[in-house]
Amino acid sequence: MSENPEQIIVYGTTWCPDCKRSKEFLDQQRIPYRWVDIEQSPEARAYVEKVNNGMRRVPTIIFPDGSRLVEPSNAELAAKVGIATKAKRDEYDVIIIGAGAAGLTAAFYTAREGLDTLVLDKSAPGGQAINTQFIENFPGFDEGISGEELARRLANQARRFDVEILQAQAVTDMQRRGEQCEVITADGHRYRARAIVIATGARYRRLNVPGEAQLIGRSVHFCATCDGAFYRDKDVLVVGGGNSGFQEGLFLTRFARHVTIVEFQPQVRASTILQQKVAKQSNITVITNHAVQEFLVEDNRLAGVKVLDRASGEVKVWHPDGVFIFIGLQPNSDFLPPQIERNAAGFVVTDRMLQTSVKGIFAAGDVRAGATAQLAAAAGEGATVALMVRQYLEEGGDGDRAGCDTAA
Repeated sequence: MSENPEQIIVYGTTWCPDCKRSKEFLDQQRIPYRWVDIEQSPEARAYVEKVNNGMRRVPTIIFPDGSRLVEPSNAELAAKVGIATKAKRDEYDVIIIGAGAAGLTAAFYTAREGLDTLVLDKSAPGGQAINTQFIENFPGFDEGISGEELARRLANQARRFDVEILQAQAVTDMQRRGEQCEVITADGHRYRARAIVIATGARYRRLNVPGEAQLIGRSVHFCATCDGAFYRDKDVLVVGGGNSGFQEGLFLTRFARHVTIVEFQPQVRASTILQQKVAKQSNITVITNHAVQEFLVEDNRLAGVKVLDRASGEVKVWHPDGVFIFIGLQPNSDFLPPQIERNAAGFVVTDRMLQTSVKGIFAAGDVRAGATAQLAAAAGEGATVALMVRQYLEEGGDGDRAGCDTAA
């Protein structure tokens, strides 16, 4: 089996949950790889059986040095690609959960104040920005900047001030230990700090229609930058007529033969500038007042998209090769203990000091109720929350808020 010696190759099948998990891990950590479906390639299937002594074990992952991992855990993958999953110490002045624009900005502000700072994130540094092809509205970049480059610069800036960034490490819980709060990571490790900042951002919402969950990562996607190249010279459907839908639709024209953007409401919500850009594209069609009702699945593959015309009541079936969904954000706050107040939508409630309902725990960026979901605003909140944390620590952490003990 011929291989590119400079590239990680993941051999697997579309129905294999461990294959999906390994691909998600590599995507989250921004590690490039080539996916090979062994059910579509007899040569690949024979190769997997050969290297596994006749067994068809997937995923089988081949690395540039010729080594391989078979059915690896995320921890094994992290170790293989050189990602540290344990911090240098167990105790810090400040722990920031989330390495997006808000978290990284807060980190280099606190570090500049002489506070030992640890940043934890389950993904690579950069947050949602890393998945944005081009950013035109971030101050200081008059000609725009790619999301990946901005993410790299933010992480480098934080590291320049000796911020420790630990990626591939999800936080699962928090609790009080004496005068400090403690965060617990997915691998069971505990880190203590005098103050914590929640900057976990938000994730793309799902349609929650039949067939969606089954096809995520196969034919249904939430990141055009990650998966757009799989649809070269094919037809794709973008669900969502807001700024994200129009931006990602424009990006997909680099690969797709045709892009259809569908919006639930009678009018699209994208900015005038983006609407003008889309209107100039001959290979983009915008359809409004239509609701996606179901993804039709045959043999674990997308067979069609059932759509309701809300004006006429007619049900149609479209046949795109792939679907990209951009219908808003859902806060990454599920892991938080119940003592941390959230609003009905799950966003973290804070006071004017950006402190949560629990003393010593702050929140900033898209995870916070009232945030504007703009990159520049997230960075601004990161700076603000760092100053609030400094004031809190200078005052000795006094206050009358509740502790952060989790419920028994």
